[in-house]
Amino acid sequence: MTMQGAPDPKPEQGLVAEPARTHVSAAGLRARGWTDGIVRRLLGEPDRLSAHPRFRSAPWTRMYRVERVEAAEQSAEFRSGAAFAARRSGAVRKAVGRRGRAAVARRRREVLARILAEPIDVPRMDAGELAQRAVEHRARRETGATASTENTSGTSGTASTTGTASTLGTPSPPRTDRASLDRWKVDYLRHRLSPYDELLEGLSRREGRGRAAALLRQRIHTAIAEAYPGLAEECERRIRDQRLGEPAGPPAGEITAHSD
Repeated sequence: MTMQGAPDPKPEQGLVAEPARTHVSAAGLRARGWTDGIVRRLLGEPDRLSAHPRFRSAPWTRMYRVERVEAAEQSAEFRSGAAFAARRSGAVRKAVGRRGRAAVARRRREVLARILAEPIDVPRMDAGELAQRAVEHRARRETGATASTENTSGTSGTASTTGTASTLGTPSPPRTDRASLDRWKVDYLRHRLSPYDELLEGLSRREGRGRAAALLRQRIHTAIAEAYPGLAEECERRIRDQRLGEPAGPPAGEITAHSD
């Protein structure tokens, strides 16, 4: 405190002297570890009521003198009460956390059980029709990718039409090697089975969506292999790559029909 008649100490150059805080609000007390019950027992009525600086219609703010607050904080009653409140608050947070984790685990189990129980209905068709549809689907994907690349690069409309026309001719299955054709067939069937991805709805990444999606992909590839034994090797490759943490689908450079 500055002595009567003595000059006020000057603040350091470049700094603005802040007025000493004389009162603490109820919100400030809560930040210091006070609860409403401790305030009522140790401080009682506020020392003054302060109007909100911006909203005159807001409730008055209870203010307590700093000297009283600091003196009460030195008491054994305050320390024991604040410690108990902190323990109770921690216990509540832990209980809420446990309930949240239990709900997440329950939701994850429900989705996984739904994926395991859902029958996978693979479209059936003869080998020739499947090959033709797979190649056509592959061509559409390439055409879309080419058009997207040309639009991004800012080529003229004439150039874009010319570039797209070269991909409109659907390649003939006999001219495609078997491994590539098998990949395209599985891509096409996987695309046809994409509605099953709805089984993942309501499950976030934090709740285990990645694990559920991996299980769904495995079930779909297994169902495709059962429906088309000739595609078993390609399906097994994708399941194996998935287990190794590698992206399932065609090797680098291939265009996938469906993003897993």
